[in-house]
Amino acid sequence: MEFKTVRAEDKQLIDSYLRQIDSRSCDMAFASIYLWRNDYQMEFAECDDMIIFKSNEERVSFSFPIGAADPRKAIGKIKEYCMEHQIPLVFHSVTREIEEYLNQNYPGEFVTEFDRDLSDYIYETQALMELKGRKYHGKKNHVNKFKKTYDWSYENVNDDNLSECLELLRLWKKENCSSQDLEKHAEICVAEHALTEREMLGLKAGLIRADGRVVAFSVGEKIASDTFCVHIEKAFSDVPGAYAIINQQFLIHEAADCKYVNREDDVGDEGLRKAKLSYRPAFLLDKGVAFYRN
Repeated sequence: MEFKTVRAEDKQLIDSYLRQIDSRSCDMAFASIYLWRNDYQMEFAECDDMIIFKSNEERVSFSFPIGAADPRKAIGKIKEYCMEHQIPLVFHSVTREIEEYLNQNYPGEFVTEFDRDLSDYIYETQALMELKGRKYHGKKNHVNKFKKTYDWSYENVNDDNLSECLELLRLWKKENCSSQDLEKHAEICVAEHALTEREMLGLKAGLIRADGRVVAFSVGEKIASDTFCVHIEKAFSDVPGAYAIINQQFLIHEAADCKYVNREDDVGDEGLRKAKLSYRPAFLLDKGVAFYRN
């Protein structure tokens, strides 16, 4: 197998494989792969009518073969590649379905470890748009107060207002990122590229304007037949209700045709976990790593 760097011009090819598995995982979206390609040192190769991603970050790991073909041939090729290069075989982004497949077809050969910090939060889109019932009472109040307090509007991000979103991002970084927090700096870089390369990536982007100022924006895309994924969401924390209103309005305008919305993981951040749980996910999409016992 010959692995090569993920490039913008590979989008059509990679998407053709990703569509075949119709995964709700945020890892199985070209935008996620492309935007984080440098941080995870991501490469890919085609093999036996499937596509395989290889991450060279810290330890080498592979995606489970992606596509509609029988993955056993491709797994055999990955085993050969690992033996040739004298590296352990490790699969990343392993879901419960992949774990089940490995246990059934390779009994005793793989051990899977799931990481709660990596679990994607999956919500019912309709619930987050309507915010009905007692469990969403607080969220609904935040939205209503915002609407009463400000002269506000929702806009699609375009070339005319892009600079305002980038300015929000710059100020958000200044307020929230310490010089030692490399992960947050990487996140800001990803957010900037998501905004500036949104059209090439096929991303939807929307903003909230309050009293003439952009106070929140969000970026996402449809990643499966029934699932929309919110990749980026930023707002001024000192504007009450800014996060609540962009959360709701972005889905109303961009994801109303999807049953579910994936709001990605919490990276183990307790504050972020509390916030994501407060929106009452329908379920968590567990992800982990599978190690080959050779």
